[in-house]
Amino acid sequence: MEFTREIYWNVGHGPLTLVPMYLLAIGAMIFVARSFLTRSKVYKQGKELDRLDDPGARIGTMLKNVILQKKVIRGGGAGLLHGLFFWAFLVLVVGTTLVFIQADFTDPLFGFVFLKGGFYKFFSLALDLAGLAALVMLGGLFIRRYFLKPEGLETKSDDAIMHGLLFVILITGFIVEGARMAVTEMGTPLALWSPVGLVFAKGLGSIGEPGLLSLHKLTWWLHLFLVIGFLALIPFTKFRHILTTSANYLFADRGPKGKLVNLDLEDEEAEKFGATEIQDLSWKDIYDGDACTLCKRCQDRCPAWSTDKPLSPMKVINQITETAFSNPEEPLIDTIGKEALWACTTCRACQEICPAAIEHVPKIIELRRSMVLMEGEFPGEEVMTAMEQTEVNGNPLGSGYASRGDWAEELGVKTISEDPEVDIIYFVGCYGSFDKRNIRIAKSFVRLCQAAGVKVGILGKDEKCCGEPMRKMGNEYLYQSLAMENVEVLQSCGVSKVVTTCPHCYNTLAKDYRDFDFTLEVESYTVFLENLVRSGKLSLAPAEFSCTYHDSCYLGRHNDIYEPPRDLIKAAGGTIIEMDKSRAEGFCCSAGGGRIMADENIGERISVKRVKMAAATGAPELLSNCPFCLTMFEDGVKGADIEDRLKPKDIAELLEERLTTPA
Repeated sequence: MEFTREIYWNVGHGPLTLVPMYLLAIGAMIFVARSFLTRSKVYKQGKELDRLDDPGARIGTMLKNVILQKKVIRGGGAGLLHGLFFWAFLVLVVGTTLVFIQADFTDPLFGFVFLKGGFYKFFSLALDLAGLAALVMLGGLFIRRYFLKPEGLETKSDDAIMHGLLFVILITGFIVEGARMAVTEMGTPLALWSPVGLVFAKGLGSIGEPGLLSLHKLTWWLHLFLVIGFLALIPFTKFRHILTTSANYLFADRGPKGKLVNLDLEDEEAEKFGATEIQDLSWKDIYDGDACTLCKRCQDRCPAWSTDKPLSPMKVINQITETAFSNPEEPLIDTIGKEALWACTTCRACQEICPAAIEHVPKIIELRRSMVLMEGEFPGEEVMTAMEQTEVNGNPLGSGYASRGDWAEELGVKTISEDPEVDIIYFVGCYGSFDKRNIRIAKSFVRLCQAAGVKVGILGKDEKCCGEPMRKMGNEYLYQSLAMENVEVLQSCGVSKVVTTCPHCYNTLAKDYRDFDFTLEVESYTVFLENLVRSGKLSLAPAEFSCTYHDSCYLGRHNDIYEPPRDLIKAAGGTIIEMDKSRAEGFCCSAGGGRIMADENIGERISVKRVKMAAATGAPELLSNCPFCLTMFEDGVKGADIEDRLKPKDIAELLEERLTTPA
């Protein structure tokens, strides 16, 4: 026996069913479409932003993320439950659609039946198992939300309503199947291919055929009304993310990753810079809140939130959207709170883990720009002082610009203006030039280059701060001034490659400086040195040791450079004991987002929490590749009182110790 139109209609349906069914379905779709159209008018309060370029690639990315649920299941736990539920429900939707097509179109119009034979058996089994999986996954999600209640997970009344509807939709679907099977398939081999339906059929079998026909018809209509009701409620509940999150993959920023929008500071018609109200943000910034699933992954991974600071990336996104819908004239900075905005380290942990392609960091930077450029406000006097020192001397440390290259004299390294015939320009950065601890790293890098036969040149007093801390803190004007000066100097050197030991400098030169027609190749020193080691130009004498390694945010999450630093450590003989939070899940040192210039006065110090994670591995050394990170860790081990247990060190220092022939 196989599925046929006669069996389908004989359990309680007739052609007249089609008219009201279609009307209900079409009416629900129109209602949902109108509801989303109304919401889209609110998005349009924001500025225009083109997120439909390269449509083929965007559609491909969207389909890949929606169907494969790659971003969702990456979080494991609830993410995996959600992914499995989605796939199970997708099978049910496809299966129901095939039944609908055969029963209402191909069979009555053309006499074509495709649900038959072996395919129908597989079809029945797949739908039964999918329905069972959906029920189990939904139950798991229900237990997590209402019984386990993870800290920070917000649950609203509409969550319970929609969860309940999904549960009843699945159960009524099995009742419909059981009633049908009790009349048409009970006692046949075909029934074994619908094991869950067979359980329901056996449970309902005592009702008798007339009762089963009535039950089937009533439950079928109830099932239909529940589905229609669920669809109609989607725009008014968090479940709108079924559509909005999917679309947000289409609208996602296509890179370069983390690159900020360059402000036109010479625009005479501009009344303000940065964002103070909803109208100052883009439509995508408003839309992101509707795509948010409130899964709190961003909040869980935020270093500021986890150290008791008032920043929740999830809340920031939703506060912006809620303001757009409820009170668009309300000042956003007051709504979110200044302390929350200043707490961000721009580490991108929130954006990397977000399953909905939401862009948290750019919104925070736009709000900071408003505070700095329009109000002249900074998070503290120390930040204002650092800005002033940068304006005068080109660095936030207050050192005289003329002494920027003094550290290199004993190594025989000359400035480009003195000797332009070099292999690479070493963009040293402020900490490598002036901070005593980080000068040692700069010297180690130069000695490594010399050992490999690479001639290094520096800019010396002509080098300025790359401007990244100032930009991330909101001072776009100072950043652009520094950037244009650096670009002019670098472009005139006649050297094609720039290497830097600072991930913040690397990210800025490699991405942001392109807005100023900067064309030179830029490379992180970890990638540069790893190439030298791999090619045999840099020879090391490995000696066994154990360590743990910290992925700096601006080398890791911002640029996906994870393996070259580890390869260098292994080449030196190191065994890496990974921290619980490493690679893309790495925990920030606290210095990003311009926070290197600011005191950390709220909650636990982020650097202390990070060095405790490192110490928990039992490794005696904590290796990093960033002057900001090293500075924070030097302070962190003191703050955690573990100086005798953990020694922070840069990879360049480690490699210099392993040189076969000292430079």
